Amino acid sequence: MSLDQADRRILRELQKDSSRTISGIADAAGVSQASCWRRIEKLKLGGYLLRQSVLLDRRKLGYTAHVFAQVRLTTEGRADPTAFADAVAAIPEIVECYTLLGAVDYLLRVVTFDIDTYERLLFEKLFKLPGIHDINSVVALSEVKLFSGLPL
Repeated sequence: MSLDQADRRILRELQKDSSRTISGIADAAGVSQASCWRRIEKLKLGGYLLRQSVLLDRRKLGYTAHVFAQVRLTTEGRADPTAFADAVAAIPEIVECYTLLGAVDYLLRVVTFDIDTYERLLFEKLFKLPGIHDINSVVALSEVKLFSGLPL
């Protein structure tokens, strides 16, 4: 399925706020309601829409520490990346995990209530992940740009 400009406008509007009515999305995208509904259904069936979720304000919920953990695995750990991935998936404070190419094997985005809580997480869970060689933690001071969508 190839996307035309109307599909891209609809996707842009869904990224901004998917809780709007079909009517609101259609108006913003410049298409009719019926066309908008059909296109959204086609986009869902085509696998373009993975899921719908809401973006929460982590600070209002008390998560003031925002840390990027750069992880290097041992040679043995690299031989079984599934064990590491499964262990990461079980830790709710790790909100994103990326496999990297280069000197670092993984980048974890971690949110906790404060730095003390991160320190406990680091020693009680992160250093105990399978195959860990070392972890370099980088604390984010502020969010300059936060957008979970794609540049359509």
